Amino acid sequence: MKRRQFVTLLGAVAAWPLASRAQQGERMRRIGVLMGVAADDLAAQARLAAFVQGLHQLGWTEGRNVRIDIRWGAGDAERNRRLAAELVALVPDVILTHSTAAIAPTLRETGSIPIVFTIVADPVGAGYVESLARPGGNATGFTIFEYSIGGKWLELLKEIAPATMRVAVIRESTNASGIGQFAAIQGVAPSRSVELRPVDARDPGEMERTITAFAQQGLNSGLIVTGSAPAAVHRKLIIALAARHKLPAIYASRFFVADGGLLSYGPDYVDQLRRAAGYVDRILKGEKPADLPVQAPTKYELVINLKTAKALGLELPATVLARADEVIE
Repeated sequence: MKRRQFVTLLGAVAAWPLASRAQQGERMRRIGVLMGVAADDLAAQARLAAFVQGLHQLGWTEGRNVRIDIRWGAGDAERNRRLAAELVALVPDVILTHSTAAIAPTLRETGSIPIVFTIVADPVGAGYVESLARPGGNATGFTIFEYSIGGKWLELLKEIAPATMRVAVIRESTNASGIGQFAAIQGVAPSRSVELRPVDARDPGEMERTITAFAQQGLNSGLIVTGSAPAAVHRKLIIALAARHKLPAIYASRFFVADGGLLSYGPDYVDQLRRAAGYVDRILKGEKPADLPVQAPTKYELVINLKTAKALGLELPATVLARADEVIE
């Protein structure tokens, strides 16, 4: 999706007066945006819209005093590397990256252009920043969760399906986030008497074969889908596999549940992109990423799809329903 095509989708942005775009005399600034997911992902479009609207509220108007160059990596590592190099070559004033899949190649391309990252786990462990309080380099941004949340996902799965003894874990095996999330689940699994089966999120064909074989091995099986760009890109397949094989599943993000998944526990991604606009604004006004602390989520959401629960034959505990921030009927 081209930049101008995307802007037309944004209600508030599309309503900006054309006259304001024609104003002269202001210095035009440039923002590069690398979204690690696909351009036709409606949930990702909503997040990007929140970012652009946040910029507008801070006085930045597309076509008047800022130009936004948007690229979509579609969960493909090679594509993300190529697009990161393409954006860096444009020499923007600042780059916004969405997901670990986007920040890693962008940092490899530049050590000088300011970067604001979003939807990233453990940026210190991954080497993106020196510390959360003092990032130290050319990048800062927003984390999505600590790896320990993986244990919470397994606990939730056992709470809604206590008989679960075997769990397939979909994760991206080639980045620190995927490894860390799986390790956290591994740390809790013995105490919950659960056997784990790791499944890579990058290859949809392999994922379908592995999940099908896993489900055919016996009852009392479940699924955990950790946070990653490939899992987001292939979420319709993952949700369909969980439904086909009657697997109770826990997801890292709300948009899985909105698309028919059973239950998610994770941060509000839209809010994170909205907050990222504030950091981009501060950098455009002269502050340095090295001096802006990495921020954690302000809220975690538990979202449940009751229709999916009924289709699976699950009677969800009242304690879980009472804790839900949102119940989709």
